[in-house]
Amino acid sequence: MSRAFLIVMDSVGIGGAPDADQYFNDGLPDTGANTVGHIAQARPLDMPHLAALGLGAAVKLASGDDAPGLMVEPQGLWGGATEISRGKDTPSGHWEIAGVPVPWDWHYFPNTTPAFSPEVTARICELAGTVGILGNCHASGTQVIDDFGVEHLQTGWPICYTSVDSVLQIAAHEDVFGLDRLIQLCQDLSPMLHKMRVGRVIARPFLGQEGSFKRTPNRRDFAIAPPDDTILDIATNAGRVTHAIGKIGDIFSHRGITHLHKGKSDADLGDHLIRLGQEAEDGSLTFANFVEFDTNFGHRRDVAGYAAQLEWFDTVVGRFLATLGPDDLAIFTADHGNDPSWRGTDHTRERVAVLAHGAGARSVGQVGFGDIGASVMEHLGLAAPKHGISFL
Repeated sequence: MSRAFLIVMDSVGIGGAPDADQYFNDGLPDTGANTVGHIAQARPLDMPHLAALGLGAAVKLASGDDAPGLMVEPQGLWGGATEISRGKDTPSGHWEIAGVPVPWDWHYFPNTTPAFSPEVTARICELAGTVGILGNCHASGTQVIDDFGVEHLQTGWPICYTSVDSVLQIAAHEDVFGLDRLIQLCQDLSPMLHKMRVGRVIARPFLGQEGSFKRTPNRRDFAIAPPDDTILDIATNAGRVTHAIGKIGDIFSHRGITHLHKGKSDADLGDHLIRLGQEAEDGSLTFANFVEFDTNFGHRRDVAGYAAQLEWFDTVVGRFLATLGPDDLAIFTADHGNDPSWRGTDHTRERVAVLAHGAGARSVGQVGFGDIGASVMEHLGLAAPKHGISFL
């Protein structure tokens, strides 16, 4: 028996999505977006471990673009993956990787003010015990607390906002509104939103005063449950141990998870991954999400910060790979793109890399997101999910 590690680098796309022209940022299509490619073209990337697995080759395969600093002969299994789910968001990407493409169209809130229907607004007020809400619009999560934070402290009303994703986010001050109260509000609201096919209700706590508001690490996502068994369900139903690092628990509604490993930063999550490389049980599945590429740098269109985060993560990869045994499999991939050189602030529709350690040195070409989860299951000797074909 052996172990499997599936690591999602949130938003680390490699361009080339064939349907990118159907997705938009600031009213213009995502055609040509390439997260890794454009960062590397801004300045060559120093990522020896992921480059050796085939990251540069995957960028070239997916998009036709070179990625300066990454174009070396691959020593691992490598390819590019294309998504069939319609959303360019976290749940869609992760569910499909785990064998369950999204079978419905998500509900999106209009880019108007107000963005939410009177029924949704009334339910928030009822649960929060307030007579109104703030925001009620499309907004950046950092800008919205600057815009409404002072009024929030004065009124006690929650700050409610959305984006082009299928999401309703609620920001509130941890001390004034209360962290437990905010989380309970989002949890109690989520059944109504899930019936509407809104993917997530997210608690976004913050601290500080006027001019110095800052979000805290105590975010909580309440995601709609996948409609079928994912690789996590299959593994736990077969008696295997599963480890979820970072947002994985929230993304999969805490289903099919034996142990949850959280942290205040990706640095904490990197420590968990390295520790589990040393300690995870024989036959176990570890599923990890590293989110700061997306939240700290992609949405904020910070090319230099994103580049530094990629290079930092590559050092984690090197330390982690050194913990693995000869029968272990580690796959690095992503859930969507978020090109920091692109217009707007939204995710970008892109293919993602598939980079594997422990499966030989070869190209698997263009595969589907679902093929990643099917390959993990084959490695573990378990039944495949309903969607996907192993490339091992």
